Amino acid sequence: MSLRPNEVELFQHARARLEAIAYRLLGSASDAEDAVQDTFLRWQAADRERVETPEAWLTKVLTNLCLNQLTSARARRESYVGTWLPEPILAGDRMLGPVDTVEQRESVSIAVLTLMERLSAKERVVYVLREAFGYSHGEIAEILGVTESSCQQTYRRAKQHVATDRARAEVDGAAARKIVAEFLTAANNGEIQRLVELLTDDVTSTGDGGGKIPARTTPVVGALAVARFLRGLFKPTDAKRNVAGGSPAFYAEVVNGGPAVVVVIDGQVFGVISLEVTSEGIAAIQSQVNPDKLVRATRQWAASEHGEPLLPVW
Repeated sequence: MSLRPNEVELFQHARARLEAIAYRLLGSASDAEDAVQDTFLRWQAADRERVETPEAWLTKVLTNLCLNQLTSARARRESYVGTWLPEPILAGDRMLGPVDTVEQRESVSIAVLTLMERLSAKERVVYVLREAFGYSHGEIAEILGVTESSCQQTYRRAKQHVATDRARAEVDGAAARKIVAEFLTAANNGEIQRLVELLTDDVTSTGDGGGKIPARTTPVVGALAVARFLRGLFKPTDAKRNVAGGSPAFYAEVVNGGPAVVVVIDGQVFGVISLEVTSEGIAAIQSQVNPDKLVRATRQWAASEHGEPLLPVW
């Protein structure tokens, strides 16, 4: 059945919300785009005259598509080279969705997206729809085909799995850039003691190269070990320039609502280093250098304005 103009418009109006749900569920912008496109195809093929509430129908279809993807993704990640990290999204990208409340901002942070990998597929759906989009337990139960009490129990379990003992700090754009500037200066200058002061005692540093770019396959743990690792990482060498395909410049940006270093080579985003900031200091450093997970970031980078890099080209 061909879509009438108003039916196309209805879907386009819902697209941003569907993308934001799918990204939080899958942790991948490219997979989220595919899920939304598949939802559109099902909308196109549906008997739309019988759809009483299009928004609810679209959300249910998308959620079930994401549930299927989450199940297959777990199998794929068992053979993933190194550590799997979420795909970073730059500030201003509509895929971030609503970020008006603390819960909404938390649900799209790199830290929480990583923690959500602990959840079962259904736990992740319940957590995302409840925390980030304010769906009632009754509405979520209808989407999943379970009882409301079962949904409530699933939500409690998910909250427990995602909870941490350390509260993440709320950081605005200016504060994020200040944190990144201090971090970059200390790392670039090899100031081990200053780096240790910026980090928590139990800080972790994790990298995702996807087997395509060299990255440690196990986390570095502890302030001194991470500080030494960072000094080596930021020390410029010809070998690193050869691997990267050029000389990088380093920018302070906001990514997934938190401070981050964006590494750019000839207009392409080569890497994103996300910093999880708490009241005690930087508690986690997550470096995404898998080129497959930086396509959207590069597209967004090209479409937006940027200031001067904090570190010019090596």
